[in-house]
Amino acid sequence: MDFNMKKLASDAGIFFTRAVQFTEEKFGQAEKTELDAHFENLLARADSTKNWTERILRQTEVLLQPNPSARVEEFLYEKLDRKVPSRVTNGELLAQYMAEAASELGPTTPYGKTLIKVSEAEKRLGAAERDFIHTASLSFLTPLRNFLEGDWKTISKERRLLQNRRLDLDACKARLKKAKAAEAKATCEGDLWNDEVDKAEQELRVAQTEFDRQAEVTRLLLEGISSTHVNHLRCLHEFVKSQTTYYAQCYRHMLDLQKQLGSSQGAIFPGTFVGTSEPASPPLSSTSPTTTAATMSVAPTVPGLAPPGEAALCLEEVPPPASGTRKARVLYDYEAADSSELALLADELITVYSLPGMDPDWLIGERGNKKGKVPVTYLELLS
Repeated sequence: MDFNMKKLASDAGIFFTRAVQFTEEKFGQAEKTELDAHFENLLARADSTKNWTERILRQTEVLLQPNPSARVEEFLYEKLDRKVPSRVTNGELLAQYMAEAASELGPTTPYGKTLIKVSEAEKRLGAAERDFIHTASLSFLTPLRNFLEGDWKTISKERRLLQNRRLDLDACKARLKKAKAAEAKATCEGDLWNDEVDKAEQELRVAQTEFDRQAEVTRLLLEGISSTHVNHLRCLHEFVKSQTTYYAQCYRHMLDLQKQLGSSQGAIFPGTFVGTSEPASPPLSSTSPTTTAATMSVAPTVPGLAPPGEAALCLEEVPPPASGTRKARVLYDYEAADSSELALLADELITVYSLPGMDPDWLIGERGNKKGKVPVTYLELLS
């Protein structure tokens, strides 16, 4: 018990001395040992790395899981060291609703068939999103989190210890300075003040040694931030790679879906909407230049063209209009679904025009001697 009381009293004395030194430094009443410029730069870079790592980590978590309640739930599961339960993605939930709607409204109807096709695509999108979240969490979030919870805590601990060693050093310097000042003023009791100066000098040497040793340990840890940057750079590349794979999968799934819907759209909507006898056209106030070009009539009549529904349109026998053709740049590759469509390559230039009664989502495209229908969404119409 006596030993513990002595240790407690000693710790209290050290804490009091540090508090006094820190307070006097804040009020400018005591000198402070300054670190060299290189050390200060290392400290600033470490602080900046920590702050930006926290921000990037939090915002990436928001990107992967926009629902704040779900993020809190996952955080609690991690703190409790329990497995996070599997959660259905929004795409998978939408796919489930569409499939149930198709089952109830009639899977053999045009609407039901389309719902089934879209639900399958949404399900694939949801699965791709799940894989992306899992991959990004392992390859990007986990290393960032490990740095903040591991390396940075070690650096912070050693920095606090260095701060205490510096306060002890400066307190010893102040004590020695006072002892020398008192020795110079004393005319008697010289031996007593000599002992005080010797004691203060000894304490200063010990404090200086401990401070130098701790400064070296902290410096080595701070220089390790460069390795942290290299590791985070590698993780960033992995994140970009997983994100690229995810969006490429989404693009392929949606492109396949668009082709499926485009091939069946002509049978469902042969130039008119179901239940109407007039060709579909959007309001004039919201008509875009692309839609205008797709829906404008370039000639009052076309020889040999039968009314919609009475005879199939033979594109090779229909000459292009004398006016109204335009150049268009292809935005994406497009594979023709049948012989009536024209396959496209990204960035190529083709001639396009519209025919009366055509679906506004399609145009007639020409490339040399080849001719066929092309989707408007794949084109950028030029002047």
